[in-house]
Amino acid sequence: MNLAAISYEVRRTGVWTRLADYVELAKPRIAVLVLVCVAVAALSAGLPAGLTLFSTLLGTALVATSASAFNQWIERHSDALMPRTADRPLPSGRLSAGEVFSLGTATAIVGVIYLGLAVNWLAALLGFVTWFLYVCVYTPMKTRSVANTLVGAVAGAVPVLIGWAAAVGSNRWDFSGSGAKALTLFAIVFMWQFPHFMAIAWIYRAQYAAANMKMLPAVEGSGRRAGIQAVVWSALLIPLSLLPAVSASAGFYVTAMLLLGAGYLASSIAFCQRRDDQTARRLLLTSLMYLPAVLGLYMWAI
Repeated sequence: MNLAAISYEVRRTGVWTRLADYVELAKPRIAVLVLVCVAVAALSAGLPAGLTLFSTLLGTALVATSASAFNQWIERHSDALMPRTADRPLPSGRLSAGEVFSLGTATAIVGVIYLGLAVNWLAALLGFVTWFLYVCVYTPMKTRSVANTLVGAVAGAVPVLIGWAAAVGSNRWDFSGSGAKALTLFAIVFMWQFPHFMAIAWIYRAQYAAANMKMLPAVEGSGRRAGIQAVVWSALLIPLSLLPAVSASAGFYVTAMLLLGAGYLASSIAFCQRRDDQTARRLLLTSLMYLPAVLGLYMWAI
């Protein structure tokens, strides 16, 4: 038996496991979606692909990592009460609270300063606003008020403005031209989140209730208000998503956006009517297909 080889294998496995836990803290799937929104906003505002775009994405990724780490640090006790989150690095004990706090602090400071020095200070300010809303307002509100979803949707959409700020610089605050495009994209990302959140909250409503999380379906029980919100916001998305068609050169954009919007609305209506796990999962899946498709069409149209 080669004890040295076994010892090396254990150490190597431990290193990779620990690295995987740090990656999990960043919530990579959410982070990738955030970075795509930032990139689309920056490119649509005229920022060419290059070093500044890379710096914008890197700085935003650091800030997003910090926000996710602090979110899990704050919620480590409630996460332990929910099967869907009990195996996260903190509640499972694979990482300590001190480690996560240190990582969150370091990535927040480095991320904001890097955005300021490598991009501009308007982008850095918006990065800090995103972090503050997510960590200091949204996360604590989840155990206090159903309005947490509204704050979370704002925090989720602000990164769009980081991309816009990277393109226009700190000294251009007008919202004509590229600013109007950024505000439209901000509104699309903001509204998209409500049906998406309501579907997730319905599916895990019992777990949220057990952890004292004030998500609307966990609080009201019937899911009626959650269903109505999903329908209203997905309906508002349809005319909003057509605004870039003013500058689009083909009817393909309008047709595709109408089909996407109709599909999102239909899934929301089905959830509102039936309010069961099947329609909630269908709405969640539809939401995950809707936003990437809209972002791609948005880039094509402008």
